[in-house]
Amino acid sequence: MSRMGDVLAGFHAAWEFESDSVLIRYERGIRTPKLFQALGERRVPLEALQGVTLTPGKRGTVVLRVEVRPGADPLLEAADGQLKENGDPYRLVLPAARETLAEYYADELRAQLTESGPAERFLVAAPSAPQSFKAYDAKASFDGTTVRFRWFWTGASSEKWKAGDQSFPVAELGGVEWRSPELFEGYLRLLRRDGAEQPAQADQDPAAVVFGLGYGPVHESLPFAASVLAAVRERGPVAAVVAAHRRRDPADIAERIRHLGELHQAGLVTDEEFSVKKAELLAEL
Repeated sequence: MSRMGDVLAGFHAAWEFESDSVLIRYERGIRTPKLFQALGERRVPLEALQGVTLTPGKRGTVVLRVEVRPGADPLLEAADGQLKENGDPYRLVLPAARETLAEYYADELRAQLTESGPAERFLVAAPSAPQSFKAYDAKASFDGTTVRFRWFWTGASSEKWKAGDQSFPVAELGGVEWRSPELFEGYLRLLRRDGAEQPAQADQDPAAVVFGLGYGPVHESLPFAASVLAAVRERGPVAAVVAAHRRRDPADIAERIRHLGELHQAGLVTDEEFSVKKAELLAEL
């Protein structure tokens, strides 16, 4: 591998190559994606990686990207493939003039990778607690052991008001389901470890908070979800619980697709948003 401490600087981030890891430090400039600023830096052990690519970018750039093993990073697990390309924390965009240098580091890094396939545990540290953010219907907070939802009277449904403010010890949770606020019907839902039935609609579920315009932005709600997910996983495997919650009632899915179609016809949802969300809903069957 390169000499310990070698640094490759790009737009929005710099990668420092060490003997057993890559330390990614994100800039805090106004043009840096807010998610990167919220993360600050990430140390990625080499055992968490399974590939490296170098591809042409846009407008005279090249993109160096590392591929993280499934299950190795709680942030990516919580994101579940919903991050946009420019929000991928494992992409380093560089001027095309640095392509030769980037290719050198890519080759050096590839030579050090020995693992592939799903990881048995998280290998990249989760964003640390405490975490908090404002959703449309609640203030969500996590102190490392308990998640709390405090409802807003201007946004919470009557079902949530009747249930009252909620507290969820990590010991009672089986996972976290995050739907990006950049997509239709974004929300964060806590999945119960005991597999108890939960309302399909997030705005009716006291174990969920819903997003909206300006509420639950990615750079706040995703680190929150990753932090909770990491705490849950520390208590043992819960994949079966999460999978059970992701299966939805076909009638509910059909109704949500119908409603999505109405919004699409009214011009409130773009063609791309409609296609993406419809595919997501069908995948939940």
